[in-house]
Amino acid sequence: MTVESTPIGELAERAGCTVQIIRHYEKIGLLPEPRRTRGNRRIYSEDQASRLVFIRHCRQLGFSLDNIRQLLSFCGQSNQSCAQVDIIARKHLGHVQERLARLRSMERELKRMINQCSGGKVAECKIIEVLADHSKCMSDDHSSA
Repeated sequence: MTVESTPIGELAERAGCTVQIIRHYEKIGLLPEPRRTRGNRRIYSEDQASRLVFIRHCRQLGFSLDNIRQLLSFCGQSNQSCAQVDIIARKHLGHVQERLARLRSMERELKRMINQCSGGKVAECKIIEVLADHSKCMSDDHSSA
């Protein structure tokens, strides 16, 4: 099989995703529809494979599908300023930092609850007590991201 005629299963393995993910990206327009064989099997070009790897890497870094769509619009425009790309990445970094702060708050609260638990009976369990009464938490907000 040449790189220019990679079947969907091989592409999925190469990109570290499932066939269903590839089909989903095609359906929502992130990945262009591939050529098909006479037997109606999808075959992908190197450009499509590279685009999928780009998308998967963006997803691993937590970029939203809308952000990825925006970032993809800049690919292939080598002479254009990357200021907008920088703005997207900085905004995403801010969201990641906010989530990390919430996770650290949750971590501190969970450690505190666990450390207060003596391992005795459920009726005296500090973990259950704090989970049942939010006012006993150190922080007002430790909601997940």
